[in-house]
Amino acid sequence: MTAIDAGRIHRARVDPDADTAALLASRTEPDRFAALFDRYHPDIRRYAASRLGGELADDVAADTFLIAFRTRHKYRSGGGNVRAWLFGIATNLIRRQHRDEERRYRALARAGAVAERDLGDDGTVSRVTADAVRPALAEALAALTANDRDALLLTAVAQLEYAEVAAALGVPAGTVGSRLNRARKSIRAALGDADPTGIDEGA
Repeated sequence: MTAIDAGRIHRARVDPDADTAALLASRTEPDRFAALFDRYHPDIRRYAASRLGGELADDVAADTFLIAFRTRHKYRSGGGNVRAWLFGIATNLIRRQHRDEERRYRALARAGAVAERDLGDDGTVSRVTADAVRPALAEALAALTANDRDALLLTAVAQLEYAEVAAALGVPAGTVGSRLNRARKSIRAALGDADPTGIDEGA
């Protein structure tokens, strides 16, 4: 099992309407935001760790919720949901670390293994990431454009639906599909036509 499809294990099963209600209520009752932190912090950190490693993932996860709390009054669903909004913030923060992310993939490609110390003490992260950073896959992920990599990993690791990825990235769903198609073609080419993403066509 690779990290890309192992991410499906952690699919959040929550009521998006309840999330929205909690977020809106937090504008006047800040303590209500804690429920969203408790629900999504592990998933946000796991996603960040799969891209940046454990140490930077802690910073990304913390900053994601700090930004979300400070800007919660600006939240508009726009066809998305709170989960997509949070992953969008996290992805923007990861984008700022793109050099670190690409260096990490290149290093993993050279080493051919994941050092446990890079993943923190979250055993789940180790399971989710271990196979996904096989040398060929790590090299292929490093070679993707930032836009294509974001779409692929939000779908395959964070387990967002196409509409949620579109909301997270602020692009049309059709653009998400195009980016995913390009990313999957690149991954398949690098892995001898194998496709570890497990993404259904037209999902």
